[in-house]
Amino acid sequence: PDQIRRQTRRVLNESASSTSASPAGAQPGGRPAGNNPKTPLVDQLASDLTAKAEEKKLDPVIGRQMEIERVIQILARRTKNNPALIGEPGVGKTAIVEGLAQRIVDGDVPAPLMNKRLLQLDVGSLVAGTMYRGQFEERLKRIIDELKQSGAILFIDEVHMLVGAGAAGSSVDAANILKPALSRGELQVIGATTLDEYRKHIESDAALERRFQPVQVDEPSEDETIEILKGIRSAYEEHHHLVISDDALKAAAHLSTRYVTDRFLPDKAIDLIDESSSRVRMYKSPAAKQAKDLFSQLRQARQNRSLANEEGNTEDVREWEERELDLSQQIERLRTGWDRANSPVVSAEDIAEVVSMWTGVPLMQLTEEESHRLLKMEEELRKAIVGQEDAIIAISRAVRRARAGLKNPKRPIGSFMFLGPTGVGKTELTKALARFMFGSEDAAVMLDMSEFMERHTASRLVGAPPGYVGYEDAGQLTEALRRRPYSIVVFDEIEKAHPEVHNMLLQIMEEGHLSDAKGHKVDFRNAIIVMTSNIGADVIKRQSNLGFALKRDEETEEKLSYEDMRKKLSESLKRAFRPEFINRVDAVVIFRSLNKDDIRKIVSLELDKVSERLKDHDLHLIPGEEALALLAEQGYDSEFGARPLRRVIQLKVEDPLSDRLLSGEFVDGDTVTVKVDDDGDIALEKSAETVAEPSL
Repeated sequence: PDQIRRQTRRVLNESASSTSASPAGAQPGGRPAGNNPKTPLVDQLASDLTAKAEEKKLDPVIGRQMEIERVIQILARRTKNNPALIGEPGVGKTAIVEGLAQRIVDGDVPAPLMNKRLLQLDVGSLVAGTMYRGQFEERLKRIIDELKQSGAILFIDEVHMLVGAGAAGSSVDAANILKPALSRGELQVIGATTLDEYRKHIESDAALERRFQPVQVDEPSEDETIEILKGIRSAYEEHHHLVISDDALKAAAHLSTRYVTDRFLPDKAIDLIDESSSRVRMYKSPAAKQAKDLFSQLRQARQNRSLANEEGNTEDVREWEERELDLSQQIERLRTGWDRANSPVVSAEDIAEVVSMWTGVPLMQLTEEESHRLLKMEEELRKAIVGQEDAIIAISRAVRRARAGLKNPKRPIGSFMFLGPTGVGKTELTKALARFMFGSEDAAVMLDMSEFMERHTASRLVGAPPGYVGYEDAGQLTEALRRRPYSIVVFDEIEKAHPEVHNMLLQIMEEGHLSDAKGHKVDFRNAIIVMTSNIGADVIKRQSNLGFALKRDEETEEKLSYEDMRKKLSESLKRAFRPEFINRVDAVVIFRSLNKDDIRKIVSLELDKVSERLKDHDLHLIPGEEALALLAEQGYDSEFGARPLRRVIQLKVEDPLSDRLLSGEFVDGDTVTVKVDDDGDIALEKSAETVAEPSL
């Protein structure tokens, strides 16, 4: 084959060189430039990809040699020589056709495809303007006749749109008009569509399906995407007038794979490179910063000239006009030398910044060394959680294991079961975890399982099945994760949920994804699954009342008591859930009941929050030790945990504070002391004590 190809090229080159006078406007390979007299209508409606390839207007195609060879094989057949490229949006179906056009121009194709034109036709332009009955059929017949005479190959993107195109009343649609010519091999068409559209529109028409030969186009791997990005890098560098580093290409492929889960490679990585380059050119190049400053000065000069003109000060008007002229000339000189300015470099940090804008993931999580953050995880969680050291350690270890790559990468970041009575910090730990992992408490999706106790209610999580009311509505769980894939999903009181919900959780915890009612796969790999339960709450309460009353020399006995409680809770869990469900949970986290010492620490944390809010009024709140102890005593409830504490602080501190602020008794700059008065109640008192500024 290589020898035949070389001989064919030699013959073509000799015939081209022996022709002394070529027709005006002829292009290499014998294809006429501009409009072809054989295809006037086609040239009007379609674009010539081979002409673009000769003019170097197409991006280079990296890889995809197997798919291009398969397309060439089908095109070289005698009949039914119409390939249909089938793949997800953005995987590179159109790029394969552009690669074929480049190979035709280079002569790197078999003899039957030599000198062929490859034309791209838009179905919308095919239908446009056909107002009256018969116009569309006449136009399509002319196109078929022109293509028969010229032997050109037609590429139709979104080929499924042929089905029904142009049909009005009893008219025949485009697909049925094309069928005879496609079957006889008189007309060669390359189609491109997605798998869903192919199944819906083309597979349903067996007569149309047998005329196309499907070519599956899969998503490239991350390494293949990096090679594709290297191949097209020069085109984007030339367009944006900058340099794109290798690290940026690797970051684009890796971060788009990890965080942009609803799109496909290489399209999402290319878009990431393109937008990052645009952002760097706009905001980070020296010329852009200088231009921004000059434009700001120009606007100010115009405003000053207008003011001077209103005041009738002709001398100032003349000065500001000269200033405007000078600034305008500077901007024009800057524009002239824009391309010669030092080219900025697109780095991995720039890619991460754009990913953060796309997805809402905090930039710090992408660029800061994650290992250092994870090592400080317990320290961060302790700032918000009191008395739950075992829970904090269990959560931190499980998250570190997941981030260190010691788990199945298809599974969620972590799956946890929180056990404990009400008011001990289960919800607060979830919020603290959301702040640490995702930068915001809003990243927690709360689902109350008491609403999903019946079999039919379980479908609300993923959406109603076809034929049922509410099919068009999205599922509560799947839609929330599609909109924000990086979040914490909390299944509150999981023991109340129907077993169908447990089955869904099995798939989420093991496979890391769940399909909704419409077949869309929702990614849970970047989510944290938290299930709360009150199973064994009585056991925990009894253990806490015993354990926290022990002396320091009885710590060993307390540990034994805690281990005994864990065993009892494990037995309770086994009775409530199936073994395969419990085995998929990364950690069962047991929350102890809170004692008075824990409540006192929580009082201090809550008053710190009040003090933070008072900074808007320039007020400083200083709680006394006796006041902390009294608030802890009044807010302590062994049955309800820390929840009554908030009501006590509102009643004893926030309400009196707001009254005295409104009455003017407390003003900006005051220091307020929280103390215990002679009657043994909480009192607020203006203090002469000043709060020292923190040293830098």
